[in-house]
Amino acid sequence: MAPRPTRGAVPRSRRNGAARPRRDSKVRLTGAGFSDRFERMVGNVGTVLKGKDDVVRLSLTALLANGHILFEDYPGTGKTMLARALSATISATTSRVQCTPDLLPADITGSPVLDRATGAFVFRPGPIFANIFLADEINRATPKTQSALLEAMAERTVTVDGVSHPLPTPFFVLATENPIELAGTFPLPEAQLDRFLFKLSLGYASPDAEVEVLMANRTGEAIDRIGAVVDTDELIAMIDWAAEVQISEPVVRYIVDLCQATRNDPTLQMGASSRAALSLMRASRVVAASQGRDDVVPDDVRLLVTAVFGHRLLLTPDAVLRDDTIEAVIERLLTSVKAPLSLAGRS
Repeated sequence: MAPRPTRGAVPRSRRNGAARPRRDSKVRLTGAGFSDRFERMVGNVGTVLKGKDDVVRLSLTALLANGHILFEDYPGTGKTMLARALSATISATTSRVQCTPDLLPADITGSPVLDRATGAFVFRPGPIFANIFLADEINRATPKTQSALLEAMAERTVTVDGVSHPLPTPFFVLATENPIELAGTFPLPEAQLDRFLFKLSLGYASPDAEVEVLMANRTGEAIDRIGAVVDTDELIAMIDWAAEVQISEPVVRYIVDLCQATRNDPTLQMGASSRAALSLMRASRVVAASQGRDDVVPDDVRLLVTAVFGHRLLLTPDAVLRDDTIEAVIERLLTSVKAPLSLAGRS
């Protein structure tokens, strides 16, 4: 399930409702302000994507954890529409590239061009120099072009001719791919998959949700009618706020125990990396903040394990022959690894 607002005891650090000034932002947030903005973003995207509230919440959680998202599903299920709706919800610069086999790295990163006035070569930024970069059907790009995204996703810089150019703040990559139509595609390597915080799937809409989609689009594209509900300063403030949510040592150890369990599981030939542990911690903080809390509880972690670990684990050949699945392995791990029963410092 995806994070939903809950009512409960408010931690001492938030009971006075005091706002904290945020780094790199003029916005002063409170816990209630974070939760309110989060719900407005969910509602705004929900006007376009019907019946997928869980995926919308997970997508916003990834963005506020300063992570990138890979959407994988069948054609026509709304992957690109969700990515566009997320972009439209945030008042920020966006760009989109339709990946094809003839796409070159310079088509994404940019390249030096001759300035006729000075006779010198000047770097012209490519479409990746945007707050939100949508790579549609990323697995249709060649490995050389896919690798152009690695530095941008990990370091948030682009290096051309030995010169590094910083990307805008914030910077997110939203990528889509289809699990079928494999002719002419290039599967993403594990190193690049590991740089996506979440790998999400939408699935087909329920009959009632599909009726809502048709009704919403019967007089034109619904995506063209939605506007931004948060600006860049607010988004940066939310990212910084979530990064300061408290997480106790028992919960940190619980995250580490889950990662260690994947590395020792006989059905897996590749377990969760340290990057996966860091990603799970960052995303758990956003879940807590979205519910108006200032501390992470084990349920926040459990909520996100499948989204964070799913694309990072690799089954052994024997496990594949036994029709085992990554989802089943994660379910077993969540049952076998004990969560902390009490957290010191909670009120």
